Amino acid sequence: MSIRAIVFDFDGTLAELVIDFERMRRSIAALGEAFLGERPESNGQPVLEWLDELVDEVGAFDADLGRQLRTRGLLTITAMELDAAAQGRLFEFTRPVLAGLRARGLATAIVTRNCTAAVRRVFPDVAACCDVFLPREDAPRVKPDPAHLLLALERLGVAPEQALMVGDHPLDVETARRAGTLAGAVASGRIGLEELSLAAPDFAAEDCPELLRQLGLFGAGGPAAIANPGENG
Repeated sequence: MSIRAIVFDFDGTLAELVIDFERMRRSIAALGEAFLGERPESNGQPVLEWLDELVDEVGAFDADLGRQLRTRGLLTITAMELDAAAQGRLFEFTRPVLAGLRARGLATAIVTRNCTAAVRRVFPDVAACCDVFLPREDAPRVKPDPAHLLLALERLGVAPEQALMVGDHPLDVETARRAGTLAGAVASGRIGLEELSLAAPDFAAEDCPELLRQLGLFGAGGPAAIANPGENG
């Protein structure tokens, strides 16, 4: 199988952005309480999806209030993302990895649940360093919904079976599976290789350069072709 495109997650994959998701969840819970009159429970779902659920709940009895909750909730989330970005950093390997893949003739994209402003605070030249940049504002539905990844591949002009999705979270592996691409997992974020392996990615490594070296796509590697990907899981 020949890989023509590699799509990267951002937070934890190409950059270190330590977002306090528990604090974010508490903030959304407090906001939800103001609209619902009682403290909502998230049941562990990601914050963006939980906000959508709360908006639907409020909107069922008052559409205007639902829209207000969505606006205030997204502002709360965005403010916390920007705070994290102010303390974040781009990994040193990120620009060399993207430039190296471009030199080999591979298309690259970055898809993220983060907002544009937070990504650009850490990576101001992001749009110049990859072929497609798709933050949450520009996605029809965010990953792990496959629509996020599939839109990036559509803009690249590459079929899912010719692409590799690389991320630092089981949600990225799930996204790849649902979209029909290969899945690569890296332990450069908060989750170690042992836990990532439970998601059964096709490939796994400590970080992006190591993963791409395994595939002969970075550094002193061979041609950009992969045979029997399941044997590398």
